[in-house]
Amino acid sequence: MGDYHFVYKDVEGASTQWDDIQRKLGNLPPKAPVFKPDPFTPGDDEGSKSKDKDWIDEKTQDELDDLEDDPDLNDDRFLQEYRKKRMAEMREVAKVVRFGSVIPISGSDFVREVSQAPEDIWVVVLLYKDGYSGCQILLQCLDELATKYPVTKFVKIISTDCIPNYPDCNLPTVLVYHNGALKSNYVGLHSFGRRCTPEGVALTLCQSDPVLNDGRSKKEQSREAVLDGVRKRFLEKVVAQHEDDDGSSSD
Repeated sequence: MGDYHFVYKDVEGASTQWDDIQRKLGNLPPKAPVFKPDPFTPGDDEGSKSKDKDWIDEKTQDELDDLEDDPDLNDDRFLQEYRKKRMAEMREVAKVVRFGSVIPISGSDFVREVSQAPEDIWVVVLLYKDGYSGCQILLQCLDELATKYPVTKFVKIISTDCIPNYPDCNLPTVLVYHNGALKSNYVGLHSFGRRCTPEGVALTLCQSDPVLNDGRSKKEQSREAVLDGVRKRFLEKVVAQHEDDDGSSSD
């Protein structure tokens, strides 16, 4: 039979008295530190979190909408806090002045409807006349924007009722008011680009000020934020149109 021998290895980091003496004399290198792994800390479990008011406040509106349809949520405390939050949001929305369409006004209405509009409400005024194709094109664009941005007030008035002897060659004209002051004006359909579209009109109106307000934010947004929202809506519309085109072509 062959010769066998065993090698015995002590626990990692263990040392003999002889080794300790030799280290003190400098004959052996210092003992290497024993490896110790970091203590285990379990990660946050979303399901184990208490579904209290703080947990609900961390959720976005889309997440809350998804939770509303979640069959696994039977926590009465969560449901109670959730209902409170939704009711508070609904009350806030109800406080917001909403319009949603282009309102026709007369000359005698101008001061009340425009100059004396509620504080912080942006008012877009269309000067027009019937029978002018440019006026009709722009009015269609403003009709769509009034629906998308119901917290911005859109009105239309016959040009000569607003400004006597106003030249027809300047039609259509758009005036933008805020807190009773005229902020900007756009004369002629060409002011909104070669092709007058709702998106083009929206971008033009918001070049200097955050004119358009969809009511989703509790406070007035910056011009940059409004422009970002307008661009996002435009991209969503383009994508939807392409999807519709693809669907019709496949049929």
